[in-house]
Amino acid sequence: QVQLVDSGGGLVQAGGSLRLSCAASGRFFSINDMGWYRQAPGKQRELVAGITTGGSTNYVDSVKGRFTISRDNTKNTVYLQMNSLKPEDTAVYYCHAEAKLYSWSSRNWYWGQGTQVSVSS
Repeated sequence: QVQLVDSGGGLVQAGGSLRLSCAASGRFFSINDMGWYRQAPGKQRELVAGITTGGSTNYVDSVKGRFTISRDNTKNTVYLQMNSLKPEDTAVYYCHAEAKLYSWSSRNWYWGQGTQVSVSS
């Protein structure tokens, strides 16, 4: 199985920065695409940023130019650097990863437990 542990959330004033981290551990063949989703109260979970094994990235329009996703494949870890935070960025942030438990198995999705990001105005 794959365990994802995400961390780095907190309370910050508007304009501030936070860096989220998510490390994958357990027994698996490979970690593939990784990324971050967020869910604000009363809203659906949305993709914030994703990154492939090769480093290709994609972002939701609302965070482009402010957030940067990166990963360290040697540590099976994904990061989200969040700058110029706005109150509307307030949400629980969840990391996710696609992983194969065996070379012959299909990819499955796994989720972190979530970390709260709160931005005050």
